[in-house]
Amino acid sequence: MQAVAQTDSTKIIIHYQEAPDNQKDWNLWVWPEGGDGAKYDFTGEDAYGKVAEVEVSGIHQKIGFIVRTDSWDKDGGDRWIDTSSGVGEVWVKAGDDQTYTAPPDGEYRDIPSYQHIKVKIHYHRYDQNYDGWNLWVWNPEHDGQKVNFDAMDDYGKVAEVELNDPDGIEKLGFIVRKSTEGNDWASKDIDHDRYITRFDADGTAEVWLVQGQETIYENQGFVNLNPAITHASIDAFNQITLETNVPFSLKDAADQIKIEGADIERVASFDDNLTDLTNKIKIFTKEDLDLTKSYTLLFNDFGTRAITVGKVVRSDEFDQKYFYDGWLGNQYDKKETKFTLWAPTASEAMLAVYPDAASAETKEIPMSSGENGTWKAALKGNQDGLVYTYKVKIGGVWTEAVDPYARAVTINGDRGVVVDLSKTNPDHWNNHKPELIHPEDAIIYEAHVRDLSISPNSGIQHKGKFLGVAEKNTKGPDGVKTGLDHIKALGVTHVQFLPIFDFNSIDETKLDQSQYNWGYDPKNYNVPEGSYSTDPADPYDRIIELKTMIQTLHDSKLRIIMDVVYNHVFSASQSNFQKLVPGYYFRYNEDGTLANGTGVGNDTASERKMMKKFIVDSVSYWAKEYHMDGFRFDLMGIHDTGTMNAVRDALNKIDPSIIILGEGWDLNTPLDPSLKADQKNAEDMPGIAHFNDSIRDALKGSVFNDLDTGFVNGKQGVEEIMKEGIQAGISYPDDIATYRDPEQVINYVEAHDNLTLWDKLKLTNPEADEETLKQMHKLASSILLTSEGIPFIHAGQEFMRTKYGDHNSYQSPDSINQLDWSRCREFSSEVDYVKGLIELRKHYKSFRMTTAGEIEKQLKFIPASKNIVAYSLNAKALHDKANEIVVIHNANQEEKTVTLPYSGTWHLLVNGEKSGIRTIKIIHGNKVNISPLSTFVLKR
Repeated sequence: MQAVAQTDSTKIIIHYQEAPDNQKDWNLWVWPEGGDGAKYDFTGEDAYGKVAEVEVSGIHQKIGFIVRTDSWDKDGGDRWIDTSSGVGEVWVKAGDDQTYTAPPDGEYRDIPSYQHIKVKIHYHRYDQNYDGWNLWVWNPEHDGQKVNFDAMDDYGKVAEVELNDPDGIEKLGFIVRKSTEGNDWASKDIDHDRYITRFDADGTAEVWLVQGQETIYENQGFVNLNPAITHASIDAFNQITLETNVPFSLKDAADQIKIEGADIERVASFDDNLTDLTNKIKIFTKEDLDLTKSYTLLFNDFGTRAITVGKVVRSDEFDQKYFYDGWLGNQYDKKETKFTLWAPTASEAMLAVYPDAASAETKEIPMSSGENGTWKAALKGNQDGLVYTYKVKIGGVWTEAVDPYARAVTINGDRGVVVDLSKTNPDHWNNHKPELIHPEDAIIYEAHVRDLSISPNSGIQHKGKFLGVAEKNTKGPDGVKTGLDHIKALGVTHVQFLPIFDFNSIDETKLDQSQYNWGYDPKNYNVPEGSYSTDPADPYDRIIELKTMIQTLHDSKLRIIMDVVYNHVFSASQSNFQKLVPGYYFRYNEDGTLANGTGVGNDTASERKMMKKFIVDSVSYWAKEYHMDGFRFDLMGIHDTGTMNAVRDALNKIDPSIIILGEGWDLNTPLDPSLKADQKNAEDMPGIAHFNDSIRDALKGSVFNDLDTGFVNGKQGVEEIMKEGIQAGISYPDDIATYRDPEQVINYVEAHDNLTLWDKLKLTNPEADEETLKQMHKLASSILLTSEGIPFIHAGQEFMRTKYGDHNSYQSPDSINQLDWSRCREFSSEVDYVKGLIELRKHYKSFRMTTAGEIEKQLKFIPASKNIVAYSLNAKALHDKANEIVVIHNANQEEKTVTLPYSGTWHLLVNGEKSGIRTIKIIHGNKVNISPLSTFVLKR
């Protein structure tokens, strides 16, 4: 904690905590806002992890950085440090996209303590009126004292504060206040306590304060006292927001402000503040402003500034004026290809054509302005294989971007490509899908393309590729079935793949190097990921091979669900959306910063008409062109209910059996809570399913607390919430969820996120032997596969997959993420147990009731002792293949006796060791002894 030297440089301190099993050589890529980047190494270590102290030349308000390797593996995306005070310090954790301004796990540092401190405080007032202004200072936990500004310099008033304390001083608290006769606290400059925390080794410090500014400047070079316009933006069609660094008189402003190209009607206070002195106002123009034109604002002593397009693009009026409901992207035909771009704030647009993926040589073709903010061009002849981008001129600056609607791209997705999609269909390509009568008939298996085949013992030739998923008759250790054959043998109905669209984190030119990512960093939404193809440089290859995979799954009686990530992009500033229509596609906070409910730096704004259109168009394209059977919406709670319902309506017209599911978490994004597509608003989104985190946490304990337990691993008193989950959550309180139909509920106990169930059980029950852990694990899977709603299984859950305690393996090596086929062989009896449960579920529709009314009427809970949940299903009333089915889940570690609803002949189908539709044992009477940590299923 050293004081900052007064130099023309900006200092940042970055603390980085590596993953426990890290194998990579991490460093930093650092750049000033608007400037070029450079590599910096970590310079030391502390108790938290690695530390880098970096001096960036020049005075900068923000510094960007990426934690990366020389081969550009990234731990998170672009991050920013506020350096407006002259220095910035942050903490970063491996696998965590947040950037913390304080130690995230609590204070670990030995904070220096001084028996004597001496601090020089400079204070500048724009109004030059220092009468009565003074300081109230204190050592925390001690009484405060008044300190006067006794000196004056070119900056303003100066005070020197000296404090002594034999017990030590770690920081100095202060308030700048105005005292009048009889009232020492007549007013405050800033209305809350502030602290000086950085001192030289001898306990001295020097800071600069400015009237009305919160920042405590540690470097005078960061203080700008020259009058200047700091912000000027069009925030409504006839309103500009002006902001300056120095306050001015509102009543004098109208005569001093001019706008080149527009006439001013009036100026007004920004926030209805009646005081005359201000630094932020609204300027209203007589006529609506043309957003494609460039305007300059002139303000006497404050100089000039180009006016940018601001909040106006996020207004309802903008959507009404510029919404375009037609085709966007390229329309290929052998005789002519048409291009349509939506860029309503551009004054010019060009179609840039390239001879190949890498060439700088380009031909620029002017695009014609069309209706509702569109730009159009057409090229005669067969343009199959044409490489292209769009260039737009906004505010006098040209920007280049890939067509957001591109359906094919060059390697790494840096340019779009026109393709004849009819040439991408593999042999026997058809839209014949396995039958799905009701959504509740689905059993979902979540997999990652690479994980499925990359293990050296997978027996799969095309490891890590779409074609690897499509390989048949593959075998691993001791002849165990692997890949597709293993999934088919399980009996699931749907395979849900982690992102298979074009994402940013894998360098497709370096596939000979070890690279891994889940792919939740979208780059080109309508194009398959190139690293999963055998030749990412061939725009056709990835399309053909993904279609081959899909057709093979369909031929194998498996449906496919695509994980889609429309809620954010890998980097807002670098995204094609932002380059083409700045400020439109993303959600912003009131202060103009990007919303970050996703935790990765940006939230898309689905409530805006053209973002909503893009999502609906994109999903519809995947459903039609690739014959997709379902879509899993990542962080669906970022979206609005209207957009999700529009997606449902569009897919119903294509294929009503397509499943929509998503993470309906209530996320901190600036959207009306009643409009969020989260579990609390599930009743507003019929036909859309949500992951049921309530049953997940009730089963095994909270995913946010490693040692928290659930029903299967020792928690007491969770029987009631277990019952609610077994009933598909239809009776949850509305503040948890408003499920109104079992098809709206995805029951799961593990997924790609967080610890696997096996790893969680090992942490929560460290003294348990392997057989006990297996029983807990099987009990959890049994509950999922016998509950109402739609069950979801994480790949490898059937053989008790481990990631060796890795919570967030999104970029961990294959050794962590690969499906271990040796373990599949070792746990073959557990795999058979899950197969039997799936067979049971598919055989008896009593586990797949299709309405809340049926569940309420035909599922009845049976009285049982604690840590047991038992219920009966009226199979006869449901026209099922039995009169009655009883399910009993015993979470006790000892045998328990349960009384059955009737005395009679009962067929035991599941007993915690075996499962299926064949009778294991016949039980007579009305009593049954339930094994420890086991599920029993009986039919009468």
